[in-house]
Amino acid sequence: MSDFKNSKAAVSTTTIDKNKFDASTGNIYEALSIAAKRAVQVNSEIKKELLEKLEEFATYNDSLEEVFENKEQIEVSKFYEKLPKPHAIAVQEWLDDKIYHRYTDKEA
Repeated sequence: MSDFKNSKAAVSTTTIDKNKFDASTGNIYEALSIAAKRAVQVNSEIKKELLEKLEEFATYNDSLEEVFENKEQIEVSKFYEKLPKPHAIAVQEWLDDKIYHRYTDKEA
C-alpha cells in the first residue's frame, strides 16, 4: 500500500487556509485541479489493492442460495472503510508538498 494507512489526512471535515492551499500555484483553481487529479489516482490505487485482497477470499459457486461470510474478508473491508477518503489524502499530500506538478505548455 502506498502509505495511505499512515497518512495524516483528516478523517473528518477540516478547514484549510486558502492562501496556504494555493501558495505554490498562485491560483486556487489550478491547485484544486491538481489535487483532484491526485485524488483520482489515489482512489484507483486503493480500489486496485482492495480488489486484489478480496480476490484472495473469492469463492466461485454457481449457487446463489449459499451466502458465505468470511471474517477475514469483513475485516479487510472494514479496514479500507476506515481509511481517509482519497480527496483528503490528496489534499494532505498537496499541503505537504508531496505532489509533483509541472506546466507542460511552458516547456514546449
